[in-house]
Amino acid sequence: MNAPVAVNPLLTGPILPLLLRFALPNMVAMLAAALAAIAETSYVGYFGASALAGMALVFPFVMLQTMMSAGAMGGGVSSAVSRALGAGDPDRANLLAVHALWIGVSLGLVFMLVMALWGAAMMSALGGQGEALAQAVAYCEVAFLGSVFVWVVNTLSSVIRGSGNMKVPSVTLFVVAVLQVLAGGALGLGWGPLPQLGMQGVAAGGVLANLGGAVFLWAYLTSGKAKITLLVRSTALEPRHLLDILRVGAVACISPFQTVLTILILTRLVATFGTEALAGYGIGTRLEFLLVPIAFAVGVASVPLVGMAIGAGDIARARRAAWTAAAVATAALGVLGLIVTWVPVAWTLLYTQDPAVLASAASYFLWAGPFYAFFGLGLSLYFSSLGAGKAVGPVIAGTLRLLVVAIGGWLLASWQSPAWMIFALVGSGMAIYGLSTVLIVHYTPWGPAGSKD
Repeated sequence: MNAPVAVNPLLTGPILPLLLRFALPNMVAMLAAALAAIAETSYVGYFGASALAGMALVFPFVMLQTMMSAGAMGGGVSSAVSRALGAGDPDRANLLAVHALWIGVSLGLVFMLVMALWGAAMMSALGGQGEALAQAVAYCEVAFLGSVFVWVVNTLSSVIRGSGNMKVPSVTLFVVAVLQVLAGGALGLGWGPLPQLGMQGVAAGGVLANLGGAVFLWAYLTSGKAKITLLVRSTALEPRHLLDILRVGAVACISPFQTVLTILILTRLVATFGTEALAGYGIGTRLEFLLVPIAFAVGVASVPLVGMAIGAGDIARARRAAWTAAAVATAALGVLGLIVTWVPVAWTLLYTQDPAVLASAASYFLWAGPFYAFFGLGLSLYFSSLGAGKAVGPVIAGTLRLLVVAIGGWLLASWQSPAWMIFALVGSGMAIYGLSTVLIVHYTPWGPAGSKD
């Protein structure tokens, strides 16, 4: 008598309950990471407006590293692993995990070297000068020494998520965030007997926290307790496994570059209005570091659902999972966007009492807040597309947003427009990104060539 075939609940269970069960632990972990970044900004606020302006200069590069390691390449990793498991090939999933690790280590080293050699020049090109630039460089010099740890934590978390396990990476990232808050505060502000190391101490907290997270996830995946086993010594690198990850992840990495380039253009425009305007804008964009994890949590939760359905040949289920996740992310970010539009001080007073900085941040929220829903819509569909192995469409949508901001920013600068028009441009870019992603995903086939999906 044949043994019954085990049923994979990710291929048969109701989508919305599965999505929420996956998204909620991810959301807690991602929000903890965002709150750690907020705590960092609060610590920096003790050092004055110049330090806050310095954080606004370095923030795009921190965001780029996070989006690339956890989102773009991480999504490619989760997609490859989940598609292998959906096709019933766990051995291939184990091989992909090792290849993903080496990709993460390599890119972490590249990021560290680039920021060490050219970080100061890039932040100067953004308009950073004087004390603000000095504070940004002080943070940068320490923070990016730990780039490899950041990449390893996010890569191994993505491997585990691809297997449908959201608990372990979520708990790990939550603990990393708590350690970052404690260590960053202790070293940066000089709690107890410790010396006050300023911006470098705040940055060192993140480095130490991610080192601990990387060691734990390595130990977990090599212990044999997970669905995926990391067999580094016995696995030879093969181009086909690297390409399976990179054909999605490498293309997806274009999107974070587009997002950060968009932020860099806007930062450069706002910098012309002075330190107070730049500090206010930095506080405003800091909220996006809280909103992105919410959309990220929902989008990442959709990756194994979409990826396993694609691997099993169930294209219709994959699309249902994608649109369900998009609806959840749109609703969540839409509500939060309206709250800060109506009551901006609920956020801005966490950082400063300076009237000029508060006014700048309030203006930003007035024009950008109502469009956060579109940002959540586009970002969620971006991750679902990674799960399907179709990264090109969301990249095209990101290109449209970048063009709107670049061309619009050039025109506004030529006309010497006020700051509020630049903030309105931010909202317009979000709307175009979300709506164009919907259209592209709708018309992009997810099944084999010639099939109907």
